[in-house]
Amino acid sequence: YTLLPTLALFPPVFAANGDKCPKIDQFFVDAAAGQLPSVCFVESNSVTETEEKPQDISRGEAFTARVVDAVMQSPSWSKTVLVFCYDEHGGYYDHVPPPTAVDPGDFPPNLRVHPEDHLDGLPGNVPGDYARYGFRVPAVIVSPYARKNYVSHVVHDHTSILSLIEHKWNLPALTNRDGAADNLLDSLALNGDPPFLEPPTIAASKSATRAPQCTLGQPGPIPNPQG
Repeated sequence: YTLLPTLALFPPVFAANGDKCPKIDQFFVDAAAGQLPSVCFVESNSVTETEEKPQDISRGEAFTARVVDAVMQSPSWSKTVLVFCYDEHGGYYDHVPPPTAVDPGDFPPNLRVHPEDHLDGLPGNVPGDYARYGFRVPAVIVSPYARKNYVSHVVHDHTSILSLIEHKWNLPALTNRDGAADNLLDSLALNGDPPFLEPPTIAASKSATRAPQCTLGQPGPIPNPQG
């Protein structure tokens, strides 16, 4: 469910799968009716509903709040796991060195001398591999089965979501990477009563209707540091 799918950055893939990207408004309709598919991905509009610069981050926060609230108020809440995560970490430094990773196999990264050239759909022209993770990114599990007051210290990656799906439906791994990935089950309390069968109350998000204060122009002058 999306408005402006990231998949469109990869024309050959999008051409073959664009029909599988319903509009984001349909997500809220399906959630309210308890008719979400067994597995779905929800993506914000990368132009107007994201926390990425130069947008007003409250717009991205408001979108996230709408999605989480729609899931918690859905008739399907009692059997839902929402994994909320980011594709990037939002900075240039992490004090934790990225660990080594399991290479997915015969899937070289599409690395380019000129990154914008990836739009042509051709293989990359710079040697590389997937043998190391990148910087850490935030991830939150929203579910009636989410463990209370729990912070996971297990190393996960984005393919852990695939691993969870594969574990749930007894599916084979797509690559060596997701085959070796942890399946996120350490964050779920599956024995006994679900901790959050009654959805918790979340704080209201700030209004996203005000005009964004950021612009696409150059940043203003940097003030002198104070002593």
